[in-house]
Amino acid sequence: MCGICGIFDFKGNPIDRELLERMTDRIRHRGPDGDGYFVGKGVGLGNRRLSIIDLEGGGQPQTNEDGSLQVVFNGEIYNFQELRRQLEGRGHVFGTRTDTEVIVHLYEEHGERCVEYLRGMFGFALWDIRRKRLLLARDPMGIKPLYYYQSQGTQSEQAFLFSSEVRTLLQTGILPRKVDPTGVLSYLAFGSVYEPWTIVEGVKAVPPGHLLTLENGSLSGREYWNALQPSSCSVPEPAQKGGAGAQLSSTLRNAVLSHLVSDVPVGVFLSGGIDSSALVAVMSHNGVRANTFSLVFTGAEEKEFNEAQYSRAVARRFGTEHHEIPVSQQDMLAVLPDALCAMDQPTIDGINTYLVSAKTRAVGAKVALSGLGADEMFAGYSNFRHVPRMETIAKGLGQLPKLARRPLSSFAALFAARDDRNRKVVELVTGDDSMVHPYFLARMLFGAAERKALFEAVNSQELGQDLDRVLQASIAESRSFDPVNRVSYLESRWYMRNTLLRDADFMSMAHGLELRVPFLDRALVEACFRIPGNRKLQGDSPKSLLLASLGVELPPEIVNRPKRGFTLPWERWLRGEMRATVENTLLKSAWDQTAINPSGVRATWGRFLAGETSWSRPWSLFVLQRWCEQNM
Repeated sequence: MCGICGIFDFKGNPIDRELLERMTDRIRHRGPDGDGYFVGKGVGLGNRRLSIIDLEGGGQPQTNEDGSLQVVFNGEIYNFQELRRQLEGRGHVFGTRTDTEVIVHLYEEHGERCVEYLRGMFGFALWDIRRKRLLLARDPMGIKPLYYYQSQGTQSEQAFLFSSEVRTLLQTGILPRKVDPTGVLSYLAFGSVYEPWTIVEGVKAVPPGHLLTLENGSLSGREYWNALQPSSCSVPEPAQKGGAGAQLSSTLRNAVLSHLVSDVPVGVFLSGGIDSSALVAVMSHNGVRANTFSLVFTGAEEKEFNEAQYSRAVARRFGTEHHEIPVSQQDMLAVLPDALCAMDQPTIDGINTYLVSAKTRAVGAKVALSGLGADEMFAGYSNFRHVPRMETIAKGLGQLPKLARRPLSSFAALFAARDDRNRKVVELVTGDDSMVHPYFLARMLFGAAERKALFEAVNSQELGQDLDRVLQASIAESRSFDPVNRVSYLESRWYMRNTLLRDADFMSMAHGLELRVPFLDRALVEACFRIPGNRKLQGDSPKSLLLASLGVELPPEIVNRPKRGFTLPWERWLRGEMRATVENTLLKSAWDQTAINPSGVRATWGRFLAGETSWSRPWSLFVLQRWCEQNM
């Protein structure tokens, strides 16, 4: 696990070594164990390393036998040992035990298709000296980030930069400090910036499952994997007796155990929910004693957020080496300023991950498994039941003439003023929001009317159309899935990728902690998308299919408890301890840079104080403004 960055010059001009070193130093937190550089004709590669595999010999950049290939890599390749054996059998000579070196030898063997053989999470850059070709690649699910910037102008004036973090590019001084208005619009709509945009104008994300190539003065890209058309190089799973259920159980076991490859101890974030408990259960069932970490809230006011009884039950059931990390309200409030500073892009989520990562790293852990992805793959959210129903309703409403819909919208509007959910119903009935598909409506932060009141960009309508085209394209693509798997596809492509995974990455890496997500193993994802959606909803418990695949039972209090995420008492904080800080930012800030309307901000804050809207709306505006103050 690392941070990478680099510079590419289309004309082959000398690279500014000092700039490359400044960029690399900017991501020091991602790799506190060392740095490495390659500077050649027209290209410079930088790396900060968090040593997990081959602690002594795994420095980067890594190269091949004759030095004609150079690679910097962020992530982990879980099938690297198998790939190494195959490559050694074909005559390749390895100089280290690290997974990174596998990439250069795979490229020698398969060229650009090397990326299709990798089972893991990654963002990497490979420089082919002979062909003067630079490759950038990102893992299929977008677990690891990779961003780039290409300046405009003639080829001799162009600059191409890439990095694991947006702010590294922003702070080179090469690109203007200007927010991307479409990024702001998507943030208002969903509480995070939706790819391919970022919050910084001109900076783009390498799409998950894609390979970008810079060669002969041009940039091109191709998709090598998506959930609709998995790669022909999918990692094969051994045939199992007992049909699809046994096959899924084998794939799940293989996914979890493969994620334990490491030369340092691997822990588990244990909340006491089904997802993290399932990881511990699979490990225990296969003879691995888990090292578990749980936060325990110590204050009486946080009792409702305390999940200690559940994590303790799992730890007892499976005999883990359990670590309870006490956290007080003062601890949480104290880390908030640093957590805001850790955000690579603004988000309404992620503070919880910052907190648990800080505490886990403080007790000596370097790698931890997370249950992230289980809800998306095994239909754990309420959206899996609600969205298909709402699609049916929306289809019926869409067949009504507008005159017939008008009385319905007027009736619904009577109930909308004091409730966020009712406002969403009005948008569904009226069809006023182009992003009104039930899935996006369910995930929406500010609705169409609210966005219009907040966002003052001159071309806001055009920007909204650009965003809508990308969102609607994903709806069209997902039509080949049944209704439940369609929600799974949309959840994993939008909410999971742009909020959960991105936040998990920069909040854990802020502490030099590697976070692994076995439920997003490529083979397991492919297997889950092959399962009919109605099977995922069968049974009396949430994620019954996952529970049936574990090979061992979880404690009943874990299975039967109501679903809840790791949440913090934001509603109380914003009315109490944090009110002055948030209020000062919202009401006294200049909003010119983001084109946000101050009167819309005041109205949002007033509705929150009156109990008419959720804390997430004013909080999102506070985070956006604070991020811009810190970075722009």
